Amino acid sequence: MIVLPFVFLVVGFVLLVKGADWLVDGASSVAKRFGISDLFIGLTIVAFGTSMPELIVNVIASVQGKTDIAIGNVVGSNIANILLILGATALLSPLRVQTSTVRKEIPFSLLAAFALIVMANDVFIDGYGVSELGRGDGLVLMAFFAIFLYYTFGISKNKNPVVEEHVDASRATWISAFMAIAGIGMMTGGGKLAIDGAVGVAVMLGISDSLIGLTVVAVGTSLPELVSSIVAARRGKADIAVGNVVGSNVFNIFWILGLSAVIKPLPFSEGMNVDLAVVGFATALLLLVVHNGHMHHRMFLWWKQRDSFRIRAWEGVVLLASYAAYLGYAIWRG
Repeated sequence: MIVLPFVFLVVGFVLLVKGADWLVDGASSVAKRFGISDLFIGLTIVAFGTSMPELIVNVIASVQGKTDIAIGNVVGSNIANILLILGATALLSPLRVQTSTVRKEIPFSLLAAFALIVMANDVFIDGYGVSELGRGDGLVLMAFFAIFLYYTFGISKNKNPVVEEHVDASRATWISAFMAIAGIGMMTGGGKLAIDGAVGVAVMLGISDSLIGLTVVAVGTSLPELVSSIVAARRGKADIAVGNVVGSNVFNIFWILGLSAVIKPLPFSEGMNVDLAVVGFATALLLLVVHNGHMHHRMFLWWKQRDSFRIRAWEGVVLLASYAAYLGYAIWRG
């Protein structure tokens, strides 16, 4: 049936999003019951939970040999996280950005983009061989992730952690444990359906796996971040949205792409360099938007002095317009 791939895709995304919600809710509740700190829950369960859809999709894509979807999913998710999600969230409420996010975490995200560009371009750098993310590259990316976790735990000692408000510590432990296990099962099944649906849609429309990964799959697996950011903005907690998105981007490159490459080396087409450049551009644009100060270069004469570390509504429009331009280019190219 013609509509079947689209049904698979939609059902897969629903299972991914709901599964991530159940995993975070159930696991957080179990952790609270055992007296585990909010800090540990926030840095591990909640952070990993919102990145699980990307992880599940990438692992399945790597095992199936759909490497274009695996790379496109991470690259496209990182672009969508900054330009689409933060842009849309800023339209609802000005986003306050913590100082450490501006000075350390966003630059760390830039480092992730730069490291990926270098590792994925063996032919250009060495002049021979095949460009791919090999198992060695994957291990290096995962080592960077370990450093990022160490840094995160270090700075969090002086901060009040943010944990989902709906966590219910009074729920029966077995129910919470069931929710967490069921969430993982839903995401696994949803990831399989999403990949099968995405491949089917690509074949039907005559477009590449890479384009599907960069657009449809990437936005679909970013839905947990989109929902959590919008909910936070509507609850007056928009200051956490930027940190969550930046952290998710670091997770995506260092952890998810690293693990995917360890499972199976990921061949890299040089056409994806444009998309990697957009990841770097989006991260740099975010740094410019939130940075307090005058931009003297003529390209940025329209940039004005702004409140310290905020993304305001009109700046959200700039981010959304940038995403629309990129999306148009990706569709035209694909």
